[in-house]
Parts: sequence; structure tokens; C-alpha cells
Amino acid sequence: MTVTRHKYLSAVDYNRANSIADLIVVRTAPLIKQPVPQPVGEQRVVLRSLTWQSFLTVRQSLSPERNTRLTYAAGTLEITMSLEIHEFSSWLIGRFIYILASELGMETKTMGSTTLDRETLDRSGEPDAAYYIQNQPLVAGRDVDLDNDPPPDLVVEVDITHTNIDKLQLYAAMGVPEFWRYNGEDWQIYHLQDLTYQESQRSLTFSQVPKAKLYEFLTTARISEMRADRELRDWIRAEAKTQPTE
Repeated sequence: MTVTRHKYLSAVDYNRANSIADLIVVRTAPLIKQPVPQPVGEQRVVLRSLTWQSFLTVRQSLSPERNTRLTYAAGTLEITMSLEIHEFSSWLIGRFIYILASELGMETKTMGSTTLDRETLDRSGEPDAAYYIQNQPLVAGRDVDLDNDPPPDLVVEVDITHTNIDKLQLYAAMGVPEFWRYNGEDWQIYHLQDLTYQESQRSLTFSQVPKAKLYEFLTTARISEMRADRELRDWIRAEAKTQPTE
């Protein structure tokens, strides 16, 4: 918007008028919302049409000290490199589980991202975390053999970005009773029923803990991990006192 120079306007007045006019245009123009950049949690490479043996060949060719995770399902191999927000979220969820199990007096066998191979199912997973809790006595003190041992009781995956593997189908086929998935905003809990997962608002393993507690823990931990730890422990202890004794 430009103000026309009038014969009675001085140069100073003319420039001032134009400045005010420009300011009016800027202030009255409709605001255009800029897209909010989405966090990048992972980088992924996908290979397709691989046999089980081809998948094993690819895995064996990688360094034992690799910082990538491999997920294979029926011919599709996804190689994932986790970035900061993924690693931070995964670590905090693991901490959340550790505190719950510790305060509730549960024994655990933590598998971390140990490879879960099932050649007979043509599937292999390296989740962010896997735990034996209910079945911990069956595998305590030794290496797990999935051909003879039950699958982990709880598997956790953080997928901030799109994954090409159907994780629900993958872990359901393996018979994992409970699957947690976190995408950076939403925490989804799945229970295995009749070989398929059904979403639930409560954990099978920690049924007394409402879903909101993980959100509270993650939110607080982003500011202070120690305070999140203390507040969660205090809440569990307070809850225990309110539970009826047998």
C-alpha cells in the first residue's frame, strides 16, 4: 500500500505516511500458519523381496557394534537408525517400567533390543525393549531360546516416523502377550487376544497404573528426570497404602 504524494506534504510527512500505511497492511493481513516441523526420530532403509537366508547374510555383513536395528517380516527388511528423540523416549519408557516393577516388587529379565528370531515364522525383530515379567522365573539366569521358551511378556517400540513393517502383525505372530507403541505423542497399549492385538487403556502387566501416568512421567522428565523419578515412586507408594489388604 502506497500513499500518493500530495503537494502539501513534506518529504518527511510523505515517508511517515507510507510507513504507517505499510504497518497497517502488515497488521491487518490475514495470518498464515506455518507448518510445525515434525520431529525426526529415525532414519530408515527398506529392502524388499529378501529370503530368510538373504536377511541373515545382510545382518552378518554389518558390524557387531552397529547402532542400527533390523526388523524383518516375510521378505521385507527395515534397517533403522535411531535419532535423539527416539533414544530419549525409549530410555524414559524403560525407566518408567523399571520404576514400576521395582516399586511393585516384581522380578524382571530385561532383554533390551535383543534380536527375537523366529525362522519358522519368517520374522525377526529388534525392539527398543523387551521384558520377561510374569514368565521371568522360566528364563531367569540363562539365555533365552525362543524355539523352546515363551516370548517376552512385554515388548516396547518407539516409532516416531513411519515404519514399513506391520509391528502389530509381527509381534502378534510371535505370541507376545503385550505390546506398547509410542510415536512421540500417543502411547498405545495392545493385548494379544485370539492371535491379534486389541488396543486397551490399561496394561496387562501394570493394571493398577493409569495410562496418564506415563504421559505425566515423560512430560516431567523432559524438564527434570530426577523429579519425574521421585514423583512416580511417591505416587506408587501412596497408591499402595490405599489398596485394601487381604
